[in-house]
This record gives sequence, C-alpha cells and structure tokens, in this order.
Amino acid sequence: MTPAARLQAAIEILDALNDTAQPADRFLRDWFSVRRYAGSKDRAAVAEHIYGVLRHRASLAWRMESDDSRSLVMGSLLAEGSSAADVSMLFAADGYGPSPLSEAEHSAMASLPTPPAPAYAIGEYPQWLEPELLRAFGDDLPAEMDAMLARAPVDLRVNRLRAARDELVAGLIELGFDAHPTPYSPDGIRIPSGAGLGALRRTKFFETGAIEFQDESSQIAALLCGAQPGMRVLDMTAGTGGKALALAALMGNKGEIIACDTDAKRLARLRPRSARAGSTIIRPVLLSQGSPRPRGDFDIVLVDAPCSGSGTWRRNPEFKWRLSAERLAAFGTLQAQLLDDAVRHAGQSGRLVYATCSLLPAENQDQIDAFLTRRPEFSMQDASKMWAEGLARPPGLDRVFRASPLRSGTDGFFLCALARTQTKA
Repeated sequence: MTPAARLQAAIEILDALNDTAQPADRFLRDWFSVRRYAGSKDRAAVAEHIYGVLRHRASLAWRMESDDSRSLVMGSLLAEGSSAADVSMLFAADGYGPSPLSEAEHSAMASLPTPPAPAYAIGEYPQWLEPELLRAFGDDLPAEMDAMLARAPVDLRVNRLRAARDELVAGLIELGFDAHPTPYSPDGIRIPSGAGLGALRRTKFFETGAIEFQDESSQIAALLCGAQPGMRVLDMTAGTGGKALALAALMGNKGEIIACDTDAKRLARLRPRSARAGSTIIRPVLLSQGSPRPRGDFDIVLVDAPCSGSGTWRRNPEFKWRLSAERLAAFGTLQAQLLDDAVRHAGQSGRLVYATCSLLPAENQDQIDAFLTRRPEFSMQDASKMWAEGLARPPGLDRVFRASPLRSGTDGFFLCALARTQTKA
C-alpha cells in the first residue's frame, strides 16, 4: 500500500467505527482479514493513524473545526509536522488514495482557531462530559486525562492453579519479554506495550492456561471480593469470564461459581477458557427470556456492571466518542436494576460486590448512594479492610476502591462491597 492508500484506509475505518459497537482493535483485525494485500507494515501504519486520531480526536476536531474522518486525518498529519502542501499531495486521488481536497478543506488547513484551546480539547475528552469528569477528579482532571493518553501496558494474571508468578516472570524474560511483577496484585505480571506482544497468545504459558490477560485493577477487584475455598459465588454479568476465572483460582478450585450473562456469544468463550485454566467449579448460565434463574443464597454476589468503559480509554479510546448522555443514562438504569436483582441472591451473611470499569460518579458512587436509599437494610463495607495483610496497598483503596492510570497506574476501576445489616424481609 502507498502512503496515500494507507490514509484512505484509515479514513474508511474511522467512518466505519462510527457505525459499530465493536472495539477498534477487533474491527481492525476483521477489516484486514479480508484484505490480504495489506502487509504487516501496512497494518501497523494504518492502525497508528487510527489510534492517533482516536486518542486526539477532540483537539484535531477543534483545530480543523470539523470532526469528519477526512478532516481528522488531515489534522493528524498537520499535528505530526506535515505541511499543508504535503497533505495536498497525499490527497490527490492518486491510485487508491483519498480524493483531492476541497476549497473548504484547503481553507481549514490554512486557518488556525483562536487560542487558547478549550479544556476538553487539551484533555481529549467529549465536551458534554466535562461536568461529570470534574465531579470525578476536580482540579486533577487535566493530569488524569493526560495519563489516559499514554499507551497502556499489557497486564497478565498468573493462574494459581497452573503456576507460580516467579517462574512465569523468569520464563517470559527467557522468551524475550520485558516482564515484571505488578506492584499490587500478587498474581500480576506487567509487560510494557510495544511490538511483538501478540506473540504472547502463542506462548506455552497462555496455551496451557498459566496466564490470562487481565488488567491489574481487575485483579485487585477479584481479590477484594474475599472469595475463599468452598464458597458459593454468583457472577451476575460474567461476559467471557475473566473475573470468574480469577475467583476460581483464588478459591483453589473448591466451591461453586455460577457465571451468568445474557450474551450467548460472549458466554460461550468461558467454557474453553475454563478448560484451558483447569477451572472445574465454574458453571456458565445463559440468562435468556424465560430461562430459570440461579436459586439459593450465595456467599458473594458480584455485579460487574455494564458501563461506559471510561476507565479503559487508554486501551479503547473509541469508547470516548461513542458515549452519549442518553447511553450513559441507559447504563445507569441497567446498573440499578442489576443491583436490585442481586439482593435476592445475597444471603443474610453474604456480600454484594458492585464494580465497574468506569471513572464516572454517575455509574459509581451515585449508584451506591441510590441503592442504599432504596435498600436501607444494606450498608457499605470498608474495602480497605478486605485487603490482605502483607501486600502493598493499592492507591485509591479506602472505603471503596477507585483506580485510574494517574492514581494507581492501572485502568480506571470502581468497587464497593455491601452487606446486609438488617434482617432479611
């Protein structure tokens, strides 16, 4: 592919990403799988264009006074140091390249918006979301958003059922990976983001279930659930089973975990993952209309609620631009429903754990406050007292756990544990 053809591919993919819920990395993989003419260098160059635009969309749109895909790509080239003449040469309809620039596009490149840039453009977040982000971070908002622009490392969770962390760190180093123990999770390994990390899935460690991909914040959340061997655990929104697998390892593969979800495709991935990990106590349950619900009381009910995914913006910057006020409100309604549904599964002495990979108070503390108003028989437990002695305490761990790239060096995450303090009605 020529440089111009790569730009046209980036424009087409950015357009398509506006009309799909699929994560950008998965969409790119599928897009290139049917375009065999694109070599590895082409794929890398196009992906770099895509993620450059997604990470800096707010400032590029402000600079170009437009957020259409062509303008964003043009703005990214200017931001990288290309001249207007250079951009014009690439947009010349040469071969498979973009069509020539219009007069309006020439004018947009030639003019500069009046400084200073607004806070949302500097921070690279949607303008409408600024009040909610200020609620979350206050004066730290600029620094928090700057940390969100960095590429995330790859975090791995060592499966205690298969191996010990020290031997896996040594094994990965021997294979050429820059592997180090994570600072807080006793099961975590961190590898700086970079080339060659796709090879991790082809290592013997992954193929034998000794490691799983899981951010350290999620590993910390699993530890804070307090799962012990022999317990009965309900994972109400299991997805592909990352938390369920972590809990099974913490339980020494003794007890029972019911892993529920309404998405058959996502839940179907749990069985082969469980087999690879050697986890035999996980039972997937698809929650379709009319299907029987799990029965009985559970020691732990985990509500790892669907959310905005704002805590994962380092990895999935496209999530910023797909979020809307209406979608955020819809998540809030679902989160409240899941919390209320969880009540009937929590035993008198059981623990209800609410978690999101969100930074936003509307999905986190607001949900807890509203739940406690609706359900006065419950109260918050002090999450900091659930952390094991002898382990370094993660930043952001207090009565609740709040993580962010700036604060804890992890993805953004929220966790609150609740317990019944009054007799069951």
